[in-house]
Amino acid sequence: MQWISTAGGETISGYNGSKRSPIGIGGAIAVHAVVVGAYLLMPKEVIDTFRNSPFTTYAIPETPPPPPEKAAPETDSKILPKTRSQPTTVPDTIVDTSTKGGFTAKADDHPIFDSGARTIEPPFTPPIPEPVLAEASIDPRALAAFQPDYPGAMIRQGMEGKVVVRVTIGPDGRVTDIERLSAADEAFWVATQRHALRKWRFRPATRDGVPISSTKVLTVHFRLADV
Repeated sequence: MQWISTAGGETISGYNGSKRSPIGIGGAIAVHAVVVGAYLLMPKEVIDTFRNSPFTTYAIPETPPPPPEKAAPETDSKILPKTRSQPTTVPDTIVDTSTKGGFTAKADDHPIFDSGARTIEPPFTPPIPEPVLAEASIDPRALAAFQPDYPGAMIRQGMEGKVVVRVTIGPDGRVTDIERLSAADEAFWVATQRHALRKWRFRPATRDGVPISSTKVLTVHFRLADV
């Protein structure tokens, strides 16, 4: 719109006041209708004004820990002693287990009870018997020739006496050595020594039946009545 000032100081509108065209009015209405319709047909996502949503926080609930496992009930590991049964009275029995060494085993007077606690006993080892020794003895076959010859000088003098000797006897029964322990006269000792080494025979001593060397003390009597 244009305003125009007159010479008299009045101000008047420049609008010519001409009559409006109906086509223009209709076009303006149509344009507005199209704009309004387009606005209404637009999707809400386009139309709505983007608004920043406030930052919302919330507490995350803590996951409770799993309940502790129940411990297995403790059991009493002590071994209860077994009830002792009433022993049966059994008469003592003597078992003869004699060997060459000679020993006797007797049944235990006290019965064995099961006390619950097991103890491993070492195996029983029987004692080793002592070796069986047998002394030397005069061989009966040589007994007749056992007395030494009576010394002639002692017969003429009418003397009697005895000789004590220790002889060593070999495994073959022969005298290997002779020792003088005492003698009434030298002549009796010499006669005994010579005769023992030549004529005396013995059954040798044995250890578990095996012949061994041994010694033996003998006394030889010289009597005139035996001449």
